[in-house]
Amino acid sequence: MELGISIALILASLLMILLVLMHKGKGGGLSDMFGGGFSSNFGGSSVVERNLDRLTVITGIIWLVCIVALGLLLRP
Repeated sequence: MELGISIALILASLLMILLVLMHKGKGGGLSDMFGGGFSSNFGGSSVVERNLDRLTVITGIIWLVCIVALGLLLRP
């Protein structure tokens, strides 16, 4: 049981990293200084971005559930 949850946690972590890196910058950081914020002001919220947001939230919830489940299983 612990092994399965640990594998799910690792996969969710890797998927979360990938999904977060796929997000478009919102400006206000270093990307804004180099012109990244200029193009993001003209782009609207597309269906792909909303689906990416949903997938990121769902993956985050799965990650959190795995953390809690492992914490409960490994509790003495």
